[in-house]
Amino acid sequence: MSTSPSTPLLEPALLAQLERLELVSRKIFRGRMKGERRSKRKGQSVEFSDFRSYTPGDDLRFIDWNLYARLDKLFLKLFLEEEDLHFYVLLDASASMDFGDPTKLQYAKQLAAALGFIGLCRADRVRIEQIGPAQQTPGPVLRGRRSMWRMLDYLEQIEPGNNTPLVDGVKNFCLRNSGKGVVVLISDLMEKAGYESALRMLLAQQMDIYVIHLLSPEEIEPDIKGDLKLVDCEDADIAEITVSRPLLNRYKSTLAAFIEHAREFCTRRGMMYLMARTDVPVDRLVMNYLRQRGLVR
Repeated sequence: MSTSPSTPLLEPALLAQLERLELVSRKIFRGRMKGERRSKRKGQSVEFSDFRSYTPGDDLRFIDWNLYARLDKLFLKLFLEEEDLHFYVLLDASASMDFGDPTKLQYAKQLAAALGFIGLCRADRVRIEQIGPAQQTPGPVLRGRRSMWRMLDYLEQIEPGNNTPLVDGVKNFCLRNSGKGVVVLISDLMEKAGYESALRMLLAQQMDIYVIHLLSPEEIEPDIKGDLKLVDCEDADIAEITVSRPLLNRYKSTLAAFIEHAREFCTRRGMMYLMARTDVPVDRLVMNYLRQRGLVR
């Protein structure tokens, strides 16, 4: 499935697959509004779940008086509660994401649109934001299928080059979004100051965190040779190199260590990590890899 800028972020064939899915949280959060998902908590609804013994202070409206007449004991009816999920996508739009074919940013936007659409189909509260400065206008809070076009309009206007440090962007996100829920960070994690402080900040929010680490095939298997001048697209730092087989081997070894460190850092802290190549179709990433990781079902 192509993800070039001219391709719609959500094609009809992909929509038909996504509307059968739902987002899953590994934690129990209290939603703000009634939704379409069954909570692990017991509450008030029309669907009976179980009985439990009455304890002083319980709501007398839920006592089963028929059962009391037979057993001379007080029992409460419990019902399955349906609630909404707070679902956030935090999108890296730095200059380094404007690389590859398709670019990592274009791929990230389609992935964000796919996950956001799943949440909208289940009446979850969805907010997609790009990492940016404090004065940047936050993404809209969306709910329901009718909000899909607002979500797509917001994603379409995101352009690369917002080089706010990752830790500052995450801090701004945390200050604006205090609600508990699931947050998916989509980034290449290419931050000279490191990504660890930003991820620790998300952990402090007690959210269910997924880190999708995007890399392009050109970064994983670079096809370069000869004498080159490399210019950092974010801070214009320059390095002159001569590409040789030993240098390429060292680069691949360093990249593998970078990926492994990110995976280990996330796993040890209870965050779900997934390294994704941008040449993997988005529908396969969602249907297979993210389903295996437990984000969707």
